[in-house]
Amino acid sequence: MSDIKQVDVLIAGQGAAAFSAGLYSSRYQVETLIVGEQFGGETAIGGTIENYPGQPDIDGFDLMMKFKEQVDNLNTPTVYSNLKSVEKRGDVFRAVLDNGTEIDAISVILAVGRERRKLSLPNEEQWTGNGVSYCSTCDAPLYRNKHAAAVVGGGNAAVEGAVLLAKYAEVIYLIYRRDKLTRPEPILLKVLDQTENVKILYSTEVTELVGSDETGLTGIRISKPWEGQYELTIDGLFVEAGADPRLEIPNQLGLEINPKTGEVHVDNELNTSVEGIYAAGDLTDGTELKQTITAAAQGAIAALSAYQHVMEVKASR
Repeated sequence: MSDIKQVDVLIAGQGAAAFSAGLYSSRYQVETLIVGEQFGGETAIGGTIENYPGQPDIDGFDLMMKFKEQVDNLNTPTVYSNLKSVEKRGDVFRAVLDNGTEIDAISVILAVGRERRKLSLPNEEQWTGNGVSYCSTCDAPLYRNKHAAAVVGGGNAAVEGAVLLAKYAEVIYLIYRRDKLTRPEPILLKVLDQTENVKILYSTEVTELVGSDETGLTGIRISKPWEGQYELTIDGLFVEAGADPRLEIPNQLGLEINPKTGEVHVDNELNTSVEGIYAAGDLTDGTELKQTITAAAQGAIAALSAYQHVMEVKASR
């Protein structure tokens, strides 16, 4: 047993929800451990953020560094390894990390987020935050008075993103691989139809990203010519092809999954269907608004629920 770490609250993830949960949990004076391989979550790779209260025009990576600094100031440890498995053992959960570390925790907060669907094109990763984005809501204002931007996708998020971007940039290209938009809500399609500076490119895919490491993205090549051209000069590309919640651990634990969204179902206190397991941030169906601020709020709420469970378990021993 000496090789197994004993903690009160185990938090999986290193994004806004996880660090917020870590901050609140540590302030409740319970033994807290944060685990996860990728620092900062989606916020850290999202480029400049203009809509986080109190922090105008801050790079997402820098914002997450501020989150982590607050947690570090409370001497909350972080292990840079992902959660591999979790199982119930008596009144604790036995967690195993990818690096082999074993941990017994009374409460577990899952804040592992979602995996954005990508185009899998060369330079896509390198130019993320430098012309390539996965969040129109976050980054649209950065394209104020720009000439052109493109949105890839055919669902609600893509249409909403195109309409929002149209308020800032001169021309918006909405690129969809099928020949008709069928998934967005009718009201969104009506608004889209009324937005004159959005050009819809049906039956079209992005085949290549154009630019350099110095300039970032400057254009895209497409599979079907638009006005006789296979290359479009744009200032930004928004990939709104959806995202998949990371469900490996939730499925291991048998957590209830929302059948409509594919996300972990939580209540107002961020309880999942398994007592002692909580979830926060983009992994959950707690809100449709997937933003740094909502993830942070959920992390704080989950920490309170996790703390209360820890106190109940300790009182019953």
